[in-house]
Amino acid sequence: MHDHSPAPASWRIALPHSAAAVPVARALVRNALAELEHTADGDTAELLTAELVANAVEHTSGRTPIELVVELLPTGCQVEVHDPDPSPPADLTRPDVEPPDPWREDGRGLLLIRALSSSCGHRPTGAGKAVWFRLPAVPAQRRPH
Repeated sequence: MHDHSPAPASWRIALPHSAAAVPVARALVRNALAELEHTADGDTAELLTAELVANAVEHTSGRTPIELVVELLPTGCQVEVHDPDPSPPADLTRPDVEPPDPWREDGRGLLLIRALSSSCGHRPTGAGKAVWFRLPAVPAQRRPH
């Protein structure tokens, strides 16, 4: 099962199309960052991954698994969630025409991602779409020990 490709810092995991996917995705991102002693903020990465996965599960129908892709880069990390629905996520890149209502459950996660990630977006894939965010690496001296 071990793949000896030159880029060990990339994971691709299929997740069940259910709420059970959320804790699995969180644990995976936490372990990925810890394993490589990566300097991106693990708590933020976990939080945003949970939001992306919950969003994909909630807003796409069917039983097709969703896929989590975690890439660790020297400059930070990128997390993508692939789902089978081609329509783009409403709040992720839309300019704020009206102020978002923080009490509306559905919009909160994507606003959080926009606020906390260094960049985020979505792109069509052959099977649907991928929604992604990036977090910068934190310089070692700024990390809490």
